[in-house]
Formats: sequence, structure tokens, C-alpha cells
Amino acid sequence: MKRLLFSALSLVLVGAPVVADDEADEANVYEMGEMIITGSKLPQTPGNVTQKISIITADEMGSLVLGNGNLAEMLSYTPGNFANVLSRNDANWGSSGGLAHTYKGYMLDGLPIDSFVDLQSLDSWAFQRVEDQRGSASVLYPTYLAMDFAGNQSPLAGTANFILKERVGSTRTSASAYYGSYNTLGGRFFHQRAAGNLHLFFGGHHEDSDYTDYGTEGSWLQMDDDPEYEKTKMYMRGTYFLDDHGQRASIYAHRTWHTGDAGRINRDFGHTYTTINAGYTNPFADKATIQAKVGYRDYVRRWEEDGIWEDPKSRELRSEDGVDQSVIPADVSLSIITRESDVLTVGADYQLASYETSREIGEISPGNDATATAIGFYAQEELRLNQLILRAGGRYNIISHDIDLLQGAPPGDDSNSWNKVLFSGGARYNHSDELALYANLGTSFKAPSLKSVGGTIPLASKGDSTVSGHVPNPDIKPESGTSFDVGVNLRPSDGLQVGLRGFNILLADQIAQRAVPDAPQSEDINAGNTTTRGAEVEITHRLNEQVEWFANYTYTSAEVTENTEDPSKVGAKINFVPESAIGVGVHLTFPQGLRATVTAQSYSGIYQDISTDAETLDGYILMNARIEQRVRTQDGYDLSLYLEPYNITNQTFEMPWGFQDPGFSVNGGLMVSF
Repeated sequence: MKRLLFSALSLVLVGAPVVADDEADEANVYEMGEMIITGSKLPQTPGNVTQKISIITADEMGSLVLGNGNLAEMLSYTPGNFANVLSRNDANWGSSGGLAHTYKGYMLDGLPIDSFVDLQSLDSWAFQRVEDQRGSASVLYPTYLAMDFAGNQSPLAGTANFILKERVGSTRTSASAYYGSYNTLGGRFFHQRAAGNLHLFFGGHHEDSDYTDYGTEGSWLQMDDDPEYEKTKMYMRGTYFLDDHGQRASIYAHRTWHTGDAGRINRDFGHTYTTINAGYTNPFADKATIQAKVGYRDYVRRWEEDGIWEDPKSRELRSEDGVDQSVIPADVSLSIITRESDVLTVGADYQLASYETSREIGEISPGNDATATAIGFYAQEELRLNQLILRAGGRYNIISHDIDLLQGAPPGDDSNSWNKVLFSGGARYNHSDELALYANLGTSFKAPSLKSVGGTIPLASKGDSTVSGHVPNPDIKPESGTSFDVGVNLRPSDGLQVGLRGFNILLADQIAQRAVPDAPQSEDINAGNTTTRGAEVEITHRLNEQVEWFANYTYTSAEVTENTEDPSKVGAKINFVPESAIGVGVHLTFPQGLRATVTAQSYSGIYQDISTDAETLDGYILMNARIEQRVRTQDGYDLSLYLEPYNITNQTFEMPWGFQDPGFSVNGGLMVSF
């Protein structure tokens, strides 16, 4: 049934003759302007929620350079978000809010998605905007039951909500073709239209490249040839408006096919990622809205392993490995406006996750086979007392793991469960249009993922330099966290905004992934009790119609403060977190349709391991630009020529797990919209 559904979807999309413009807001899609929904699930202005929320519009998305095509790079231009995307073929191993980016909750229209997979899979042309909330999330959103990569993903340090386009103002078609470094060739299309009450869009993106070596000298990634790849993305959404009062139902489907090799003869890979969202919204009374959402995420990864770890090294095929992970998230909520503008939200959410690993050496050998479920009940009240806004809420979580196989054998203890009560609260005082103060406090709970417990290689292979993979840790414990932040928003003059925010995060038995010394392995451990403290300052200034600029700085101190099982770790820095991060950028609009955006990001060094004698990876500066010339023809066509230089200063900086950025690259192309 799954194959039939996506075969039909693919035929519909391939038959479309067009593509989409990067500046998606020019396609006359309905925009909500300065309205946000992440804080309370109802549209509100940013000044009416207690958390710090930044909005990235569709037009801003189109002006940002994503050198590896990962959505995490889009968020890295805002304070506290450090993108460390390993390559065009790999995930982001950065940080957010002073913690690994598994402490940021990523969502698609309010339903959780995977920070490692979906951020490299989803296509930005489908989005109306992104709402980036920094600081402890409200109780309205759960921890995502991701079981692969670095495990469960908690919203303790914030959330990023990718909002899909919904209402179509007019029929619009856009297309793009581009060519760049490493013989990279790509094309995109997008089409939207409305037929009565049905508003829909569909699109696609294909890219293939010879690419280039992205491993450090002497690392396990050493390549004999170019690591070629192909990526194909196809997606669609339909929204049916049932009346004139906002009652609507929608469905969105996306699939990515990603194939290629890692630069050696027996290092092929083939991944298929599927993301589906369906939703129903009904403002059934003047002051009440019910929402129901359900999703499906399916992540299928396949790759080959050779004998690079052996002595002598071999290029012969040793195994074909695989991971199958699927997650079904669902949420139902009721929001009631009490008094004139207070909001009471109650609801429940559910997740069902399955996780299987396998290794084929002649025949397929099962590895780990497990399922996990999570049920959450939540309630939140927001009180608006003139200039003062108060928020308080609670959540009750029920989490269970059922394990059929660990390392191919039934485990001694095949199930575990946790019941946990969480809370979140906040306050905001809007002194005037020029000054606002806010503070937020929240808690979190995260159980170990199935990969944390079961790994991908036998425990006896830990430290063996001839065996690569993830070391199991059957003794790993769950963690609990508390996050607090306080800040001020200033508007000294029209177009100028200044933000200051300080944060403090405490974690008990923090689950962290580290590199195993002297072996090509990773391992999840309890780092102990950790403290993350930091501060950020940001300035955005729209000087006039021609000049806009931004600048931000984030300082973070994240370290182990207590570890009774391994006191030597006390004082160790938390890995993947830069102490200092700076971002600056300017957007220029010239006469005759010429536009240019230039950005620079500077990061101090980071650690791979959590140890007092861990070596640091050097810091670096990343400078990008986008130059675009727009022309509108007399027959209504919008043409655009663009050029995107990436890593202009050609810094081949080292990243975790033996990866490095290849340095300077550039691509350019033509877009047309009509």
C-alpha cells in the first residue's frame, strides 16, 4: 500500500511542467505577517507570548546560502544555533542553546520531525516561514522519539517550527536550473493553484554531483574517487477550506531519494526518507478552536562497509548495513479564549516509534528490533493582564520501550517504562512599544534511545580500531533537565531592534554522544550533572528600503559539574558547543532589480569528547554571499540570475568524526516565475 501511494504521487508530480522561485512569498501565497502560532497553537503577535521567537520569512530563506542544503544552516544565522553539517551527504552535528542540537525540538506545522534526517530531506520552497523559539519550550510539545543517530530530541533549549504554505492567492509556477562546483547540476520546480475551496501546491528538486573529498587526512573517510551522489525530492500539499471561518483539512506528503557513494568502490549508499502530515482545524465557536494532527515519518538507510579498518586495509565488501526507523506522531488540542484574550489550551499527544537494524554478510542478520510509545497529556493557561502576560502549564508523560532483539538476541530485560510530570511557566512585561522584559522556566525528561542502549556493534568491540560503529550502553540512565532564561527586547528607533537574553540549563545524568578515543566509534554516555550558562545579544536594523543588516553574539559555558561514577569528568566541556559564536550580515537592494546578501559567521573551537584532556577542533570563519539580478518581462515573466559563493575565504575546517569542509565552492543559475 505504501509503494502504491507514493508511485501515484510521483506520477502526478513528474507530470507537472514547472518549478518554484526561491522568493516564495512573491508567489502570492497568503502570508500571516508578524503572526506566530508556536507559543500557544493559536495565531498571536510575538509580543503576546512569553518566549523569545524569531521569524524567518520565505523571502529571507531565499537570500540565505545553504552550502550543504541542510535546513539547520538556515537557523545558524540566528543567535545560539550552531550548524555543523558534516557534508552534503550527512547530517548536522551542531548545537543549540548551549547543548547538542538534540535539545531543540524541530517541528513541521506543530508535529515533531527528526533533527538529523528531516532537516536534510525537506525542501524550503514548501515553507511559508520558520518560527525559531529560543529557551525552554512550553508543555504543548513533546520529546521526539527518534531512535537513530543521537537519539531522542527534547525541546529543552527551544523549538523550530517550519510552517507550510496553506492558502493560495493566485495560480503561480516557478522553475530553477543551476550549475556549480564539483560538476553539480540541479533543478527545482513549484506550482500552486486554487480550485474553489481547494488550495494546493506541489514541487520537486533534483541534484546530482561528482562532489569532492570531505574527510580529514588519514581519517576513515579516505577516498579513492569523487563521492558522487544524487538527490531527488518530491512533495505536495492540499488544503480544503470547509467554510469561511477557518475550518479546514489538509494533507502534506514528501519523499526524498538519496543515493551515491563515499568515494570508495564498496561504500555505496541508498536512503529513502518519507514525511507525511495531515491536519484538521475547526474554530467551532467564536472563542474555541479544536485541532487534530497526525503524521508519518519513515527513514530507511542502507550503506556498504569495506575493510578499511583492517590491517592491512582492504577495499573488499564486508557487509551491507541498514536501519529502518518509523515514527507516527499525533496530537489533538482544544484552545479556548477566556475573558477577552486569555488562552486555555488542553490536549494530548501520542507517538509510536519502531527501530530495526540489520547487517547482510551473505545473508541478512537482524541486529536491534524494538518499539517505543509515548503518551502525553498537557494543559496551559495564558493570562493577559494589560501589559503583563503570565503563562503556566503542566504535562504528564508516559513512555515505554519494548525490545525484541538487542545485537540479534533477546535481551534479559525486554521492556522499560517511565512516568514523568513536567512543567513550564513564563512572564512578559510589555512596558511600551520600545521595551519588553521576559522570563521563562521549564523542565524536560529524556529516556535513552534504542540506539543508545543497543548500539550497532558488539560491546566487546569497544576500543577496537578495526571495528567501526556505535558502542552499546545497556546501563545508560534517563536524564532530567531544567531550563531558565531571562531577556529584554528594545526598539530604540523605527527599524532598529536589540535583544539581550541570558540562559541557564541544568541537566541531571545528561545523555551525550562522544567519540571513542583511538577507535572509529561513537558511544552514548551519562556525562553526569552538567550546567550550561550563556548570554546572547542581537541587533537587527532596517536602515531604509535599500539596506538591512544584522549582528549577533552568543557566549556559552557548558561543562560537567558532578559525576559520582567518574569524577575525572568534572570540569570537562560539553562537546559540539562553541564557547563563542558571532554572526553578521547585510542585505542590499539596488535599483534595477539587483540584490546582494553577504554573511559571516565566526565560531570558537569545539570538542568531540567529554573529557578534561579532550582535544579541541579549531574554530573558523565562514563567509557566504548571494547576488541576484531580477528582471520582469513585459509578458509577466519574472526572471532572475543568481550566484552563490560559499566559504569565500576557503577555510577547510575540521568537524567531528573525521569530516572537514572542502572549502570554497560556488553555484549559479536561472529562475523563472509566471
